[in-house]
Formats: sequence, C-alpha cells, structure tokens
Amino acid sequence: MPQIVRSALVQTEWTGDTDSMLAAHEKYARDAAAQGARVIGFQEVFNAPYFCQVQEAEHYRWAESVPDGPTVTRFRELARELNMVMVLPVFEVEKPGFYYNTAAVIDADGTYLGKYRKHHIPQVKGFWEKYYFRPGNLGWPVFDTAVGRVGVYICYDRHFPEGWRALGLAGAQLVYNPSATSRGLSAYLWKLEQPAAAVANEYFVAAINRVGREKYGDNDFYGTSYFVDPRGRFVGEVASDTAPELVVRDLDFDLIDEVRTQWAFYRDRRPDAYGPLVEG
Repeated sequence: MPQIVRSALVQTEWTGDTDSMLAAHEKYARDAAAQGARVIGFQEVFNAPYFCQVQEAEHYRWAESVPDGPTVTRFRELARELNMVMVLPVFEVEKPGFYYNTAAVIDADGTYLGKYRKHHIPQVKGFWEKYYFRPGNLGWPVFDTAVGRVGVYICYDRHFPEGWRALGLAGAQLVYNPSATSRGLSAYLWKLEQPAAAVANEYFVAAINRVGREKYGDNDFYGTSYFVDPRGRFVGEVASDTAPELVVRDLDFDLIDEVRTQWAFYRDRRPDAYGPLVEG
C-alpha cells in the first residue's frame, strides 16, 4: 500500500498582535485537520511580526522559552487534540543573552520531540538577524514522528547545501523550510533552490513564506509557498504571492525510495574527498 502522508503548510500576513496571530494559526490547523492533514508547518517566527527589519531592543519581547513558553505549550495541546504533527517556528530565549531562531517539533500526541535552531544568520538591510539571534548549535536533527522522519531548515539556511545534505543523511523524508523572504534580487531563487535541494537530497520539501508588508519595514513578503517532491516537481499548485493560504497536499513517501534507487546519489557520494570544504 502506498505511503501517502497528507501534509499542510500555512502562509499568512501579520495580524497586528500575538493573540490574533495565534488564533489564526489555530484555525488553520483545525481546517487542515478537517481536510485530513496529519502534519502542518508554520512560517518563520509565526507568532510575531518579522521584526528583524529593524534593530531595536524592544523586539526581544517576542522571545519565549522552548518548549515551556506559552506558544509551544498551547500548540502542543492542539496537536494532541487534532492528532497532528506540528512544526512551530518561534523566537527562543534559552537564558538571558542567549536567543535563537528556533522551530519546535511536536508529535501527533502532543509530545515535544525537540527543536532546530537556525544555523546561518543574515545581517543585511531588512534582515538584521545577528542583532537578535545566536547561530544554531544543535546540529541538524531529524525527528521520528507519527507521519515519518521530519527535519527543519529555516529561511536563510536554504542558501547553504550542507544542512540539506545532513538532513538527508539522517534519514529525513520531509523537510520544512519556514521563511520570511521578500521580493528583490533573490526572489527568483525561491522556486529554484528548494526544488534543487529536494532533488539533490531525495526527499520532500515544504517551502513556506509570509505574505504582505508589515509595520517595521518595507519588505514585501511574496508567499508562493509550496511542496516539492524528490524529483523536483511541485506537488499541486504553488500558493498565492499576495494572499494568506492554507496548502494541503498528499505526499507519496514511497517516491523517496524509488528515486534513491534510480538516481543513487547517496551511493556515489565521495565524503573521503570533501575534507577541503571544511578546512579554513
């Protein structure tokens, strides 16, 4: 019997306050569950605006602990109620002075499985993330969930192939890439890099982006979220570039084994030759 996993992602705009943002995502999760989805992922720092358009100390107020903060606690309860795996990207405070761009992964029974911390932290106009976040220090974990092996890569990470490969080597079947990326010089890469990563590493990728403009800057977040399969093909239509949208798609995980047997990229790797890539 084919291993079909009905999967969901959400792209949306900032509602103006945390309470309404959380309520909106809870509704999206309930709607996804009503459509039969078994796993869902949200956009980068989904419970807040993309405050990294500015460098202001007031925005440390969005940070909370993981997994014991209010957002993850609330959505753990929802995951249990809906019997749904969840990927929850938030601004994490570990202890005073230690802040991370993080995603918590929750199993379908509400169990907290662990977290991923964004490795690659940009510091350019409109994306002043080094002001807020330390680089991730937990590696590239892959989580055994009720739907299969799920990994996370966050936004700017997508430009770096090393983490994509680490997730594949750890057995990822589906990788969520929550993002906040705006129209500009690199927008055309959105439909190029993640399908290429899905092909090179032979798994499914869920690419999520915000939509709209927010009060803290001029970034125009262009949505266009999608699922892509291990052959680099979009699964169904790509989401709107201007409007909030819940995307629900059926992913055939059997395709992963089929592609890995046919293309054999993992067989033909040459890690013995890769030493110079990490020297200096």
